Amino acid sequence: MADLTGAEGIPAEVRERAVALAKELEEHRFRYYVKDAPTVSDAEFDTLMRELEGIEEEYPALRTPDSPTQTVGGAPAGDAVKVDHLERMLSLDNAMNEDQLDEWIERLRKDVAGADLHFLCELKVDGAAVNLLYENGELVRALTRGDGRTGEDITANVRTIDEIPTRLRDDGGHDVPELVEIRGEVFFPIEKFDDLNARRVAAGQDPFANPRNAAAGSMRMKDARVVAQMPLHMVVHGIGARRGFDIDCQSHAYDKLRAWGLPTARHNKVVDTPEQVKEFIRHFGEHRNSVEHEIDGVVVKVDEIPLQGRLGATSKAPRWAIAFKYPPQEVNTKLLDIKVNVGRTGRVTPYAVMEPVKVAGSTVAYATLHNQEVVKAKGVLIGDTVVLRKAGDVIPEILSAVADLRDGTEREFSMPTHCPECGTELRPMKEGDVDVRCPNARSCPAQLRERVYHLAGRRALDIDGLGYVAATALTQPLEPAEPPLRDEGDLFSLTVEQLLPIKVLVRDQRTGMPKVDDETGEHKVMSFFANQQGEAKKTVEVLLAGLEAAKRQPLWRILTALSIRHVSDTTARAITGEFRDLDRLMNASVEEIAAAEGVGPIIAESIAEWFAEDWHREIVEKWRAAGVRFVEEGGAEKATGVLTGLTTVVTGTLAGYTRDGAKEALEAAGAKVTGSVSKKTDFVIVGDNPGSKYDKAVSLGLTVLDDEGFAVLLADGPDAAREWFAARSGGAEAEEAGETEEAEQTAQ
Repeated sequence: MADLTGAEGIPAEVRERAVALAKELEEHRFRYYVKDAPTVSDAEFDTLMRELEGIEEEYPALRTPDSPTQTVGGAPAGDAVKVDHLERMLSLDNAMNEDQLDEWIERLRKDVAGADLHFLCELKVDGAAVNLLYENGELVRALTRGDGRTGEDITANVRTIDEIPTRLRDDGGHDVPELVEIRGEVFFPIEKFDDLNARRVAAGQDPFANPRNAAAGSMRMKDARVVAQMPLHMVVHGIGARRGFDIDCQSHAYDKLRAWGLPTARHNKVVDTPEQVKEFIRHFGEHRNSVEHEIDGVVVKVDEIPLQGRLGATSKAPRWAIAFKYPPQEVNTKLLDIKVNVGRTGRVTPYAVMEPVKVAGSTVAYATLHNQEVVKAKGVLIGDTVVLRKAGDVIPEILSAVADLRDGTEREFSMPTHCPECGTELRPMKEGDVDVRCPNARSCPAQLRERVYHLAGRRALDIDGLGYVAATALTQPLEPAEPPLRDEGDLFSLTVEQLLPIKVLVRDQRTGMPKVDDETGEHKVMSFFANQQGEAKKTVEVLLAGLEAAKRQPLWRILTALSIRHVSDTTARAITGEFRDLDRLMNASVEEIAAAEGVGPIIAESIAEWFAEDWHREIVEKWRAAGVRFVEEGGAEKATGVLTGLTTVVTGTLAGYTRDGAKEALEAAGAKVTGSVSKKTDFVIVGDNPGSKYDKAVSLGLTVLDDEGFAVLLADGPDAAREWFAARSGGAEAEEAGETEEAEQTAQ
């Protein structure tokens, strides 16, 4: 492995730990948002995230744009209509205890020193996040949260919820705005949940895991008539993009929402002190089961909107809000077995198979155990009664064994020495690794299956008809059929003749286990791509059409699809924006790749190492021969905008723009937006309550633009903005000189 000690003087072990943490966090997000099968607790995820944040604070060079600390998880479904939010829907940072809450409040007080600060406390509804767009009072669109930037259009389903008005009303002097995005949570009342699941089971359907899944599943249904029969409710808690009105406090915004006829929460409270915040949290921690919907904590926000603008946000979360998470619930269950699975990078991970148990509203049967050292550290034996914890949503974690209940039949877990799917001997990839991996990267059915599923995903090629079952069918069908994919290179040359013979196991949708025929005792099998007459199902047409469409996807999606370590969709966008031609990237040096904005040496080395493998280049050439486009639309030359090459800083609250909205407008025009002011900064855009960045810009003599100047910059370019600034500065100097002269004459 390449030496990870770089010019920044970062120890190799620190770099390796940061890479390992980032990879593990992304895997957990993938299993939660994409597979709907989370394998770690909320608390454990937050602990890993905080560790990575700590490393990146100490070594900023390790903080890349695609780091889990800089991104928001989740992405819109592949078969839904996708629409961008006008303003991003951010995630929330978490506080797991009062000490972490105190740290957050202390940071707030330092950042807004001297300001009159109040806290808005509200319950964290455990539902499905929804964004409503009203134009001139009319509901024109409803979207899921998705990945924060892009959501799924669920307008028809949202219109079935009685509480959500199709037209805002003008009440109490709160004029209906020209445009407003309203954020909230759709939830399923707890008291109605058991009845719903009973009906689903009676109808032969799988039950929902919990009320949150019921709400999210209902929002994704294709038949709005079915959704209309669901007892869904909504509570709104925020405003995104807006035009035609101003708000000074978050709590006052709720008054407007209520006046417009929107369903606001009944339990919100504005308080003055940290102790009052804690009192609110403790009260609902003791009475959480008395609320009509599930809650997993309390959201605490700075109430003053100008201070929110001054505090700003990270790439994934506002600095002016935090979610205080309640302690998870715990139950006991039986550990039936410990098995292993193989991921797309070859990592072999033990997981627990347990007697299904309901905990915090979910039925849990599986939990990850990470690696053999974790199994030993937890002291669990196969056959133990174990303590299972579920934090937040369906995120299970085995805490420990109940040793007093052992009867002598329990046995230790032994990590396999060979890959359970291809038989290759397992080994650590480098000295000191705790994880063991299957080195058969090209041909291991498990790794190939996971890579194919990844490349078809929403953040990669977004191929309709290629879900997890289809990926399994293409890489490891039952005898006598041969797998049509030896590796990803064969994907775009698939034919109907290759697909029709493939058979797969029939699996239980809830547990994932193969179903058994009651009469024969054999596993049930089915033709995946052919009907009973041997003719192609609709799935064949959908898959082949999806593959054809994928050939024309943007280059960043192609790069993401190649499963290069450390290259997420965010990184791929940055790289392809610079290179715009896959051949240029394949033949670039590590130094050339690392020079791209937001890449760095670790990612650059990973890319160069990937393309150095002969069989990886074979995949590229097979895709090229099949017609996959490797040059960015518009040509290989780097795209430019009117502000390309300029460095900008945004500070304060702008009229008509949120901080994110202003940043995205600048980036769309080609500008680089940074968080600090220096001599190299070309423009500093300043709104209300700008803070110290404005003072530094003035001291350095930089070009400072207010709302009017910002509009000139976006509309007419940098030269016009500089002229605007010069004229404004000249006028101010002349006025000041005139006042001085007048004062001198008066004195004489």
